[in-house]
Amino acid sequence: MDHRGGKATRTASKAATATSKISAQGVKGLREEPSESPSAPGATRPNSRKCGAVGAAGSLQRRSIPGSPERPQVRARGARAKKALLDAEDAVEGQLVSAAKLEPPAAGPPLSRVSSRRRGSARAAGEQRPPPEPTEVPRPGPLVSASGAAPGGWNPRAVLDKLRLRRQEISLAAETVNKVVDHLLRGLKSCDSEFKDVGLLRTGSYYEHVKISAPNEFDIMFKLEVSRIQLEEYRNSGAYYFVKFKRNPKGNPLSPFLEGEILSASKMLLKFRKIIKKEIENIEDVVVQRKKRGSPAVTLLIRKPKEISVDITLALELNTSWPASTKNGLPVKDWLGTKVRSSLRQQPFYLVPKHAKEGNGFQEETWRLSFSHIEKDILKSHGQSKTCCEINGMKCCRKDCLKLMKYLLEQLKIKFENRKELDKFSSYHVKTAFFHVCTQESQDSHWHTRDLELCFDNCVAYFLQCLKIEHLEHYFIPGFNLFSRDQIDKISKEFLSKEIEYERNNGFPVFHKL
Repeated sequence: MDHRGGKATRTASKAATATSKISAQGVKGLREEPSESPSAPGATRPNSRKCGAVGAAGSLQRRSIPGSPERPQVRARGARAKKALLDAEDAVEGQLVSAAKLEPPAAGPPLSRVSSRRRGSARAAGEQRPPPEPTEVPRPGPLVSASGAAPGGWNPRAVLDKLRLRRQEISLAAETVNKVVDHLLRGLKSCDSEFKDVGLLRTGSYYEHVKISAPNEFDIMFKLEVSRIQLEEYRNSGAYYFVKFKRNPKGNPLSPFLEGEILSASKMLLKFRKIIKKEIENIEDVVVQRKKRGSPAVTLLIRKPKEISVDITLALELNTSWPASTKNGLPVKDWLGTKVRSSLRQQPFYLVPKHAKEGNGFQEETWRLSFSHIEKDILKSHGQSKTCCEINGMKCCRKDCLKLMKYLLEQLKIKFENRKELDKFSSYHVKTAFFHVCTQESQDSHWHTRDLELCFDNCVAYFLQCLKIEHLEHYFIPGFNLFSRDQIDKISKEFLSKEIEYERNNGFPVFHKL
């Protein structure tokens, strides 16, 4: 028992008085600025808070309790104010949150402010968390982070350390995959078929350097340049197209795959798959996986020395202007710059044999736009400054936030693998939401490595808002909503939203199951 109770009471009283004076000087109002989206009239898109430097050195940010009123951030001015604020922190358990927010990217009624989950370093060890709602997953037992944080706390750096790929594993996996891919490429080029002019395009998380856990999944594109084609948009989707050929005096090498005037995606994919299967018969310990309905990829399983999944996708390369549906997409002007955007749009774009949904089935002759090569370039040069994350440049936490977001979804899909609600969600949804947060928080200073937990929380908050309003705008095709009900049903979005909220409110217990 503390015998200095009287002194502590007097200290607390003085500190509380000092705090109230500081609050009167430093409190800032909250601001929400709805804006209108030309691509989705009347639809509300998510907003999130700014991440970045956390104000005065003496101020702390704490995780707010759901349902409790929030107070704006208090900033101390001068040495006496800082000391008084720290004394108040010791005597009275406060709850300080950042008032800064990202501006909402579209019109609609203002969304409720999502409180910051950033945890202050002075959190009392005995602080109690509110019990989860009856409908939520039961809360796990007490967890203590490596840094000795309060029960339920988590250490993002410790999670990232465990997700980091080991150099030896990377080398072995890359060598194994390259041997298989080179064999297939030689086979396609040597056989007398319509695919003899294919080239290689490496895409996906491994080549974007955001792969997590283990180098056991690779995405490879076999690109085939086509010319003199005409695109016919499928049902104003902006993303799916029929491909037709203009008259070519030299003939059309892909004429065997025509259905009338239309280049049949299903016929071309069937022939491509057949050749791949034949080539794989000559490679030991490699098999072709069963075709997934609606998938544009031929999936290989390399069984030795370790199991590795390789998705091989056929892609048509078009060296023409990008389709009109992409005109207002790729919103990187304030982030990477106007010149970078223009340079990226001068690159070719690709079409993959992905079938559009049509009622309860698929339209098997459609092709979908693909910009995976542009996504790789963006992640490679992700900073507003050209030296961001270089040896002598400022380090940011953008890629770390994306890795944690990908890992969160991955772990939830594993946790609920026997349920179907998460089947339609993929890392592409996470990456798209991440790109939008990068667009809104364009400054490198907003992504300082010391603010990793806050920046990650902002990404989570944005993704949650997308789920709740059922709107996630395609980053390259603004008119295409990845969270529309014809893409993912409402029940599935509500289920994922509830599970992410639970993880967020309880220190991400799913991360501790490494």
